[in-house]
This record gives sequence, structure tokens and C-alpha cells, in this order.
Amino acid sequence: MPSNKSVSDAPIVQFTNCRILRSHRLQREDLWVREGKILNPEKLFFDEKGSADIQLDCKGSIIAPGFIDVQINGGFGVDFSLATDDFKSGIDLVSQKILSHGVTSFCPTLVTSPPSLYHQVLPQISIKNGGAHGAGILGAHLEGPFISREKKGAHPEHCLRTFEAGAFQDLVATYGSLDCVRIVTLAPEMKRSHEVIQELTKRGICVSLGHSVANLSQAEEAVQHGATFITHLFNAMLPFHHRDPGIVGLLTSDKIPAGQRVFYGMISDGIHTNPAALRIAHRAHPKGLVLVTDAIAGLGLAPGRHTLGQQVVEIDGLNTYIAGTKTLSGSVATMDTCVRHFQEATGCSAETALEAASLHPAQLLGIEHKKGTLDYDADADFLMLNDGLYVQATYIAGEEVWRQDSFGM
Repeated sequence: MPSNKSVSDAPIVQFTNCRILRSHRLQREDLWVREGKILNPEKLFFDEKGSADIQLDCKGSIIAPGFIDVQINGGFGVDFSLATDDFKSGIDLVSQKILSHGVTSFCPTLVTSPPSLYHQVLPQISIKNGGAHGAGILGAHLEGPFISREKKGAHPEHCLRTFEAGAFQDLVATYGSLDCVRIVTLAPEMKRSHEVIQELTKRGICVSLGHSVANLSQAEEAVQHGATFITHLFNAMLPFHHRDPGIVGLLTSDKIPAGQRVFYGMISDGIHTNPAALRIAHRAHPKGLVLVTDAIAGLGLAPGRHTLGQQVVEIDGLNTYIAGTKTLSGSVATMDTCVRHFQEATGCSAETALEAASLHPAQLLGIEHKKGTLDYDADADFLMLNDGLYVQATYIAGEEVWRQDSFGM
């Protein structure tokens, strides 16, 4: 711990004339930051007799926690599921570009791939803090290859795998290492999936259910073994049926262990999920909703042909299809667009829309004491937004890392 002297010597920045998202409400108060952390002004005044070194007028902006994207396959011409010589510079480019969309940390996501690709790519993904260089990396999200053939979506069938004897060892051998892995999406109806879920959970890796034909009791059993997330709800799973609602039924299940919350990802781009389905999910289980982009390499690029791992995809407006088919394959929507669409589709408050992209993903990953919140001592990763929820500036560890040209302060 630094001594009190070095703490008091660090510059204190006071952001004034703003509304801060804290305790689920936009509150008219100032935000105090020192050494990359949110500061408690009362302690500062009374214990340290300190005051601000720098005051910044936010001109009435909303200040909200930085967005966290737990499912992003790439963007701006970079595909995380391709082993290229310049993979590291590709991931750096995406980290940089998503700052303007309010994303301050993310989980680079790999779709179903051959083992050789995981062995090449995963060692090049390092968990690191964000900064002027780009958004922080929280660890990889591995979506597959242990998923259902019937619900493979845009995943290449020849790379799909099942769990054989020694299922967990099989999974580790497939990926090569779990060092940088944060989330694994698998189909819970697969034989031996429970032992895999338990082993992953034991290691602090979040297990997500997706690309699956599981019925509700199989999904509930997976949650009882430690699964906590659903990958892009409604997409690549059995449609809701009143006699067996499948994975979707987890949103209102009474078989969830006490104290455990099931979270679910939603691609709120106006394409993947009808606004009515978005409203149904949100009303059924608002505290579990996590906005994800599921963005692919074509994000930020002109329409045309791009890649998603082993497949070629075609972009037509906001629609992305496996080339020559009508199979949806990820999205080209940015996180700030998803937040605005979610608010518009559900009629929810600005607070609710912002928390679905910040607090909820942080809670899912168990990092809500430092990310996804503006509580005292949390990391000072935050955004300035206008009332339309357009991002005006992005801050990581209290430093401005992106600003809209027209937004002066």
C-alpha cells in the first residue's frame, strides 16, 4: 500500500455538473477520481482534509460505468478465430476502436475452431488492463466446439466435438490451456457435460449454455452444477414451448440454487431478436440481462464478404449471413447502438439500459467490486454520455482515452 503522503500527492480530479449512475439511479453529484480509482469525497474532506487539484465541468452529461462486452468475435477487419501472423496487433486494433463505442473491457470470443487454432491463438491473448492503448482484456470467451450439431448456427460442423471419457482432460487438450479463458459456451445436454461444468466452475471459469437443444430440466441441472450464463438467448436454442420451455425457461425457473443468479446475453441489434422477445425476456428477468454485441470482423466495415473463423460471411446492412445462406452469423452492431436499441425496444430507463451493458456483465464475471460500477474504490472506467445515450467521452483508470471531436470540456 502506498503511504498516506504518496496518496495525498496524487492529483485529485473532480468531475462536476454531471449526473452519476450509482445505486441504480442517476444522481446529481460530483465524481472524484485519484490514482485510477473512484474516491469517497467524505473521507477526502474529513480524514485527509484534501480537495480537488483539477475540476472538470461535464456540461450536464451522464457519467456511467464503462461498457463490458463479454461476446465479441472481432471487428474492423480483425477475426479473433483466425491465426494470423499479426494476431496481437489485430486484437490491439479492436481494443482501440471499441473505445469510441464506450467499451472499456471485453472478452475476445472464439467460435468453434480446430484444436490447432486454439493452441496458436490462446497463448497470444493476455489478460490486461485498459488504457490509452485500448479497452482492457478480461480473458477469452470460447464459444464451442462442444455444442449441438442441430443448433450449430454459424459454427463449422466439421470442427464440432463431443465429450468422451476423461471429458475435462479432453476439453483442456482441445484448447491447449485454460490460462486466459474466462467463459466457455457448451451444450448442457451432451454426455459428461456436468463434470466439465463443475471442473470449469471450480477454476473460476464462467460456464454458459448455448448452441443447444437442451430441455428445461437439462438446463436446470447444468445450473445446479455451476453454469451461470446463457449465450445469446433465443438464438441457437430450441424455441420456447409452453410444455417444455427449454433453456429460455431458466429465466423464471424455481430450481435455481439459492443465492445464484442466471444471467443471459442478448444481441439487441434489431435483427437477432424481435423487440417483443427482448421485452418478454427483460420483463421476466431484468436483473439477468447482459447486452452483448456478438460482433464479427465486418463490424465497422463496408457491406460485402468477410470471415467468421472457418466460414465466409456476407454483410447486408445490419444483417450478417453465412455466405449463400440465411443463417445469421454474429452482428455488426456496436455496444452503444445495442444499449440505445434496448432502451427504445423495452421503454426501460436510461439507468436500466446502461447497467445491462456494465453492472450485469461485471456481476456475471464476479468483478463488480471494481468494474461496472461507480462505487467508491472501484476502477475509474467510465463514460460521458448525452441524454440520447450517445457516448461523448471514454475514460479508463480516470484518464480520457477517447473523446468525440465536437464534445468540448
